[in-house]
Amino acid sequence: MRPWLNFLSFMTAAGCLGMACTGNIGPVIGFAAGDGGAGSTSGTGGDDPPTTADATITTSGVTGSVGCGGLPEDDTDGDGFTELQGDCDDCNALVNPNALELVTVGGDGGAAPEPVDDDCDGIPDNVPGPCDEGLPLDDADPLNAARAVELCKMASGPGDWGVVSAAWVMVDGSPPPAQAEQLAGFHLGHGLLPGFGPNVTPKGGARLLALSSGTARQQDDEGFESPSGFDKRYEGDFPDGFPKDPRDCGDLVPAKPSDPTAIEIAIRVPSNVHGFSFNVNYVTYDWPYACTDFNDYFIAFLSPRPTDLIDGHILFDAASNAMSINNKFIEVCTCEGGPPCNLDGLMYACPRGTRELLGTGFEGRAGTSWLVTSAPVEPNQEIKIRWGAYDAGDHLLDSTGLVDNWRWLTDEDVKVVTLGDRPEL
Repeated sequence: MRPWLNFLSFMTAAGCLGMACTGNIGPVIGFAAGDGGAGSTSGTGGDDPPTTADATITTSGVTGSVGCGGLPEDDTDGDGFTELQGDCDDCNALVNPNALELVTVGGDGGAAPEPVDDDCDGIPDNVPGPCDEGLPLDDADPLNAARAVELCKMASGPGDWGVVSAAWVMVDGSPPPAQAEQLAGFHLGHGLLPGFGPNVTPKGGARLLALSSGTARQQDDEGFESPSGFDKRYEGDFPDGFPKDPRDCGDLVPAKPSDPTAIEIAIRVPSNVHGFSFNVNYVTYDWPYACTDFNDYFIAFLSPRPTDLIDGHILFDAASNAMSINNKFIEVCTCEGGPPCNLDGLMYACPRGTRELLGTGFEGRAGTSWLVTSAPVEPNQEIKIRWGAYDAGDHLLDSTGLVDNWRWLTDEDVKVVTLGDRPEL
C-alpha cells in the first residue's frame, strides 16, 4: 500500500466542531500538514493543502509489488479493472483508470520516489489546473457552476468518475418555477463571481458559486438588487428534514421557503477517494433579527445521506444549528455599543468586524466568513450534492451563500464535520 501524508487532521484553537465532537466556537486553523519530510509539499498550520482543479491530496510515490500473479484478464487487485481494461498496476487497488490522479511527494527523506500514474493515462502526476477562468457571471449552464467550485472533470460514461449531471432546482430538489417572470428572478439567484466585494476572494480557481434568495451579485454588478428585500414572487417547499428549529431560540414555527434558488450536482466518486470537503461563506440581511420565524437558511444536502444523520443535511455548527443568523459561526458583524452583541439573549462576539461585507450590499449586516465542511463517501459511488438559499415566508431581508474549492479526500476515516477555516485574528 502507498503510505499517505495525512492532510486530514483538522485542528481548532477551541476544540473540534460539528457532528463528531463538541466545543465552543473559536478561531480554527485550516488543514494540518503531515510529517513534512523531504520532498513534502504540505502546508503548515493555518494554510490549505496543495490544490488542483479537482482538489487532490498529495501522496508518496510507492506502488504495489510487481509480479503478483494473475492473467491480463484477471482483476488481481480487486479494483474493478483488469490489465485488458487499462489497469496499469494490477497489484495496487489504488491505481486504475477510475482513480484520482495524486501528486507524488517524498516521505521521510532519502531519494525522491518515482512518480505514480494513478489514473493510468500514461502521464504520472498529470494533475490538471483550475477550470473556471473566464466564466461569465450570469452563466446559465449548471455544469459551469460545477466548474466554478473546482468540480472540473466530467464523467465520460458509467465506469468513469466525475460530474455526471447538474441542474438548477428549488431547495427541495423540485424544478424551478415555470412562469417566465418568476424564472427570470430564479436565475438572478445564482452567479459565478470573481469575488464577493473586494475582501472576499475565491478559495480555489478564479470564480466562486453564489446562491441567493435575492440576487447573487455584488453591489456594482448588473442585475444587483438590494438584499433588503428583492421579491421574486414565487414560493417553494421545505427540503427533507426542514424546518429545523434553532437551538436557544425557544418555540419557533419557521416559515416556508420563499424565493429559493439551488443547484444539484450528480458526481461519480473516484475509486481511491473516501470523502470530500468544500468552502462555504454565508451572509444575511436578517441581522439583527435573530430567533424569528422568518430567518433565512442556506442548505447543503448530500445523497446518499451519511451514516448517523437523520437526513442528508451536512452544514451545521456544534449545536446542530443549520446555517442561518442563529448559527454559532456568525462572526462578521457589529452592533451599537458592541461587540459583544446581545440579540434577544443570543450573544455574538463579532470578532471579524464587517470589513468582508464591503461592496456586497450587506454592509451593516452579518456573515460567517469562509468555513470548510467535509463528508464521507464510498469509492465509485454516485452521489448528489444540493446547495441552496431561501427566504423564510416574507421575501424580505435576503441571504446569500458562497461555495468554492471542492476537494476530494483520500483518508478512510472522513467524518461529517463543519470547521472554521479561519486565519488568526
